[in-house]
Amino acid sequence: MVSVRPAAVAGMFYPRDARALAAGVKDLLGGVEDFSPRLAFPKAIVVPHAGYVYSGAVAARAYDELSGVRGIVRRVVLLGPVHRVPVRGLAAPTAEAFETPLGLVPIDREALREVEDLPQVLVSDAAHAMEHSLEVQLPFLQTVLGGFSLVPFAVGSASVEEVAQVLERLWGGPETLIVVSTDLSHYHGYEEARQVDAGTVARIAAHASDIDHEEACGATPLNGLLCCAKARNIPVRLLAACNSGDTAGGRDRVVGYSSFALYEGAEISLDEAGATLVGIARGAIEQNLFGAASPSLDAPWLKQPAASFVTLHKKGDLRGCIGSLQAVRPLAQDVAQNALAAAFRDPRFPPLTAAEWPQCELEVSLLCAARPLRFADEADLLDQVKPGEDGLILEAEGRKATFLPQVWQSVPDKRAFLDELIRKAGLPKETRLTRCAISRYRVMKFGMGSVDGR
Repeated sequence: MVSVRPAAVAGMFYPRDARALAAGVKDLLGGVEDFSPRLAFPKAIVVPHAGYVYSGAVAARAYDELSGVRGIVRRVVLLGPVHRVPVRGLAAPTAEAFETPLGLVPIDREALREVEDLPQVLVSDAAHAMEHSLEVQLPFLQTVLGGFSLVPFAVGSASVEEVAQVLERLWGGPETLIVVSTDLSHYHGYEEARQVDAGTVARIAAHASDIDHEEACGATPLNGLLCCAKARNIPVRLLAACNSGDTAGGRDRVVGYSSFALYEGAEISLDEAGATLVGIARGAIEQNLFGAASPSLDAPWLKQPAASFVTLHKKGDLRGCIGSLQAVRPLAQDVAQNALAAAFRDPRFPPLTAAEWPQCELEVSLLCAARPLRFADEADLLDQVKPGEDGLILEAEGRKATFLPQVWQSVPDKRAFLDELIRKAGLPKETRLTRCAISRYRVMKFGMGSVDGR
C-alpha cells in the first residue's frame, strides 16, 4: 500500500469539500486582474500560506503566472517553514504521496535521493504531519498543473548556503518549478505593517539573502532561493502584496502577504514574438498553397498551451477568422492550425486560393485566459465592459459565441455589441443578459501588411 500524508488543514485553511475547494480555487484564479498573454513562465514563485480567505488572492496572482505550463512542468520543489515541529535542516517525508480533497500528489522519491547525502537534509514525518505552509499550496498546484510530482521540504534551522545547495541540485530545467511558501510580518498594526512589509518587499526584489523571521516567517527557504537567483542573475518580480487588514481581518494585528515570480533567461520581446507567430501562420498557409517548407521552431514559450485567433483580410474585407478560446494545445500548433482553418475552413468563405493570397493581410491574436464577469444587473455589466479592450464570451442555453476586441471598431456601442453577440450565439434577441454567463479576455495583436510585402 502507498503511504499517504493526509490533508491536515482542510476545513480550516481551505474548504474540505472537493467541489467547494475546486470552485474556490477557480474563483481565486478567475479574480486575478492581469490580462497579459503569457510569453514565458516562471522558474520559481514565492507565495503566502495563510487561509485562502486571507491570502488566497495574493497566492492566486502568482499561480496565474503558471497558466500555460500544464504538461511542461512535471516536478515541483516546494519549501516552506516549520510552524509546529522544530528541525535542524530541511525535512523530507517518508510518505509516497500527499493528499488533498482534490486527490493524491505523488512524492518524487528519485529527486529526494539526489539530495539525501547532504547533511542538512533529514527525514521527519512529524515535521510534515500538521504543517500547513506546504499543504495550502497543493490545491493551487493541482489546479494549474494537473499531474505533477512533489519534492517537499519542511524547513527549520538552516543556513542560506544549505538551502541554496539543495535548490541547486534540484534546479533542473523547464520541467521543474520551485515554490517557496512564506508570509511577511506578523501582528503589527495596519499602517506599521505596511511600512515594514514595503521594506521587506524591496529587499526581496533586490535579492537580499539576510531577511529575518520578523520580516518573513519563511525567511530561511526564501533566503536560499534569493541567493540562487542572485548567482544566476534572475530578476525577482513583485506580483501582489497586501495584509490581512485588506482582506478578511481586523487592522489592529495583521499578517502581511506577498507573491513574486522569478523568470530565468531573457524574456522574449513583443516584436520577436509577433514576428514568430505571424511567420508560423504564414508558413502553415503557404505550405498548404504551394508546398513551401514550414519554419522549424523549438522555443520553450511556443510549447506552452495557449489560445489564439488568426484573421485574414482581403482588400480590407474579412476573408477568414478562426481561433481558440481555451489553451488546449501548444501555442505554435494552435496558431498553425487556426491559420489553416481561417484560410481554408471558415464556413463563411470558400477555401483561399493561391491567386488571392498576395492580396491578403494576416493578423494573429494571442489571448489571455478569459475571466468571468460578475455582475448584479445589466447596468452593472455595461459599466464593467471596456470598449476597445475587452473580448467577450457569452454563454447561455448551451450556446456560445465570442467577439474579439477588434470588433469594437465596427460596433462601438456596448449594448449593440452585446446584442450582436447574442445574435451570433443563435439566441433569441430578447435574451436577458442576466441569464447569460459572460467572460472577458484581452488580446495581443500581431499583424503584417499584404503577404506579398507591399
